[in-house]
Amino acid sequence: MIRQDALDALPVRDALPGLADALATHGTAVLVAPPGTGKTTLVPLALAGLLGEGPARRVVVAEPRRIAARAAARRMAWLLGEEVGGAVGFTVRGERAVGRHTRVEVVTTGVLLQRLQRDQELTGVDVVVLDECHERHLDADTAAAFLWDVRETLRPELRLVAASATTDAGGWARLLGGAPVVEAPGAAFPVEVVWAPPARPVRPPHGLWVDPALPAHVASVVRRALAERDGDVLVFLPGVGEIARVAGQLTGPGDVDVLQVHGRAPAAVQDAVLAPGARRRVVLATSVAESSLTVPGVRVVVDAGLAREPRVDHARGLSALTTVRASRAAGRQRAGRAGREAPGAVYRCWAEAEDARLPRFPSPEIKVADLTAFALQAACWGDPDASGLALLDPPPGGAMAAARDVLTAIGAVGPDGRATPRGARLARLGLHPRLGRALLDAAPVVGAGLAAEVVALIGEEPPREYGDDLAGALRAARRGGDAYAGRWRAEVRRLRSLASEVPKIPEGSEVPGAPGASGPFARGSGSPPARPAGEDARVGLVAALAFPERVARADGGSYLMVSGTRAEVEAGTGLRGASWIAVAVADRPVGRGHARVRLGAAVDENVARAAAGTLLESCEEVRWADGDVVARRVERLGAVELAVRPHTGADPALVRAALLEGLRREGLGLLRWPAGAVVLRQRLAFLHRRLGEPWPDVSDEALHARAQEWLEPELSRARRRADLARVDAGQALGRLLPWASGRAALLDELAPERITVPSGSGIRIDYSDPEQPVLAVKLQEMFGLRKTPRVAGVPLLVHLLSPAGRPAAVTADLASFWKDGYRGVRAELRGRYPRHPWPEDPATAAPTRHTNARLGR
Repeated sequence: MIRQDALDALPVRDALPGLADALATHGTAVLVAPPGTGKTTLVPLALAGLLGEGPARRVVVAEPRRIAARAAARRMAWLLGEEVGGAVGFTVRGERAVGRHTRVEVVTTGVLLQRLQRDQELTGVDVVVLDECHERHLDADTAAAFLWDVRETLRPELRLVAASATTDAGGWARLLGGAPVVEAPGAAFPVEVVWAPPARPVRPPHGLWVDPALPAHVASVVRRALAERDGDVLVFLPGVGEIARVAGQLTGPGDVDVLQVHGRAPAAVQDAVLAPGARRRVVLATSVAESSLTVPGVRVVVDAGLAREPRVDHARGLSALTTVRASRAAGRQRAGRAGREAPGAVYRCWAEAEDARLPRFPSPEIKVADLTAFALQAACWGDPDASGLALLDPPPGGAMAAARDVLTAIGAVGPDGRATPRGARLARLGLHPRLGRALLDAAPVVGAGLAAEVVALIGEEPPREYGDDLAGALRAARRGGDAYAGRWRAEVRRLRSLASEVPKIPEGSEVPGAPGASGPFARGSGSPPARPAGEDARVGLVAALAFPERVARADGGSYLMVSGTRAEVEAGTGLRGASWIAVAVADRPVGRGHARVRLGAAVDENVARAAAGTLLESCEEVRWADGDVVARRVERLGAVELAVRPHTGADPALVRAALLEGLRREGLGLLRWPAGAVVLRQRLAFLHRRLGEPWPDVSDEALHARAQEWLEPELSRARRRADLARVDAGQALGRLLPWASGRAALLDELAPERITVPSGSGIRIDYSDPEQPVLAVKLQEMFGLRKTPRVAGVPLLVHLLSPAGRPAAVTADLASFWKDGYRGVRAELRGRYPRHPWPEDPATAAPTRHTNARLGR
């Protein structure tokens, strides 16, 4: 019997006429309805004609999460007074409850995408509702784009509804061809905001790491809320680990039930959360409870203010969830949970001043996530670069290029970017393409059963208590009786049936590579290994096939992946001591420069060589290292050197390049620089600064750039550092003089090495400062010279020295010095050097290099 009272209480009922008109007129609509109004439950029933009004239709509802899909189907079946599998059913990965008479089917967006790839027309479906589209999950964005394409090209009668819990619906309306926006009134009661920041600063999250002080603070706020308020308490935390920590600190109150709800929670716990409790409850939840689930009895929300979003660390080749500050939109959604049934309160575990600095909305997943699966979906759809898809945000070019590289390597797409038959099969597996590749290519070698077990284990990371050794985690899952083990077994059954279709390779045969593949996924140039002996080794092979660029060799206390990323394993792990490992899951903890292995398997070098494919190479390597040319032959697997031996007779071009690198790193001082060479370089630098071309630039950068002109043929004949030390830099620099124009002959005129002073002495000019050369000369030798000497039009900076050669005065204007400065110098020095001439008028006196006595003779 239909529960009419419960249906009538749902506020979205008032929006049904407007929604029906929008679909009848435009065929598309954007439904904006706050959580708790019935958009997920009442609307699909009405559209399907199950409430006694309107024509009978088949409706598919797409939810972003499995837990939400199951809950929505159960709630709708309850409203109809039926069991799931009748008029209302659901399909999620590994679980299906659909009958012959099902009119409303709730699916995850991933299931919907697979269905669209198999049957683009969605035969028999009249309406598709994309629920919670404001969360901007990648699968939901992709499904919306595909559905719009189907409606535009194949089935204009297909009706589409984008259901959002926020008022930011303009983008979705434009995406669906100017779809009308239908708003439903909210049913929320007022919610009081209580700001409850920690008393002491909490360090910001990094990766999956959250400062332990935050869960402790959240637990204290929960205890405060229990004391100050009535009703159940819903607590938002970023992940399973934080939920467990808070739960461990809330074991005190005996009259309160503490429940944990997340994607890994047992079905019984999920059901208990979605039904009223006999006692007061504290429900610890991830963001799954923001809008996808209704938790009855909640009057208080405690919000930790964090969320988990996917990120790709391109520098290390790692992709994983990361902890971020929750957006203001998420904060409003979470707070609204306290006002579903009565006035409530939200305790926000941050300061009010911080709230304005939070992002407005969560990051669209297409902007930050690994796009390999998306790129395969687009390629299978016939739009490899996704340029023709109706997307709210275009995929980033760099992420798409990286995704196409992976897909090409595993043979999922061809040179034109379009999906191959292998790619189409991978897209239908319901797995990330990497894991699909591992399943298909490992099954013939290790058996469909083991391949399915390992892929299922990697596909949903096991609990931490299973350990980080993949083989040990597999044994734990096999004997486990927890919720994770139950879901894992169901996924293994699904994958085994898919993998069983692949022919098995006999014992001792080769591991296959992807047909036509290149890169780390292709077959290596060496001999692929025989089927590994022992189950642990076979587990490692599956992991290596999924993540060939993460195969790593022990190197100095850590592991070096073939991608070049370093990783560390925890102390006490079963992986420690293995010479090679395949890393399935890794992250980078706060404060560490290396990745941390969270799940991996020991492998041997033969498996590494086969899995990493064409990253295996032998090459001649000549480089500058440790102060000299090093020539060697290297066999390497990506960044990992497998074998090294000295190499004589190296390619002269490579040797020359290494020598140039040495000059670039250690400087031109590697050459021989006699005094004349240094002076020549300084003179040329002065002329270039003063006159420009054709006088050459002799800076380090310029000389490196023109090495071909001035260092040949000596550079090409050199083989080592000692050969460079024999190259006369002065002779080499002479090649840069402007001989062709004839101006080289003016070098001694424009920038003479020496200048003759009035005494007749030839004094060397110091060009070390290219702005103004210096002439250091004894004062008495300049008597009688009224004008300052110049070179290339620049007055020399004259350092006038005492008879002992010590600086007495500095001037660039001799006439002025003789007139004003000389008197002071004369007064100071004549008593100290009485045997030298100190005339009163130096401008007219005779210059001399000698004492008075010598002059008298």
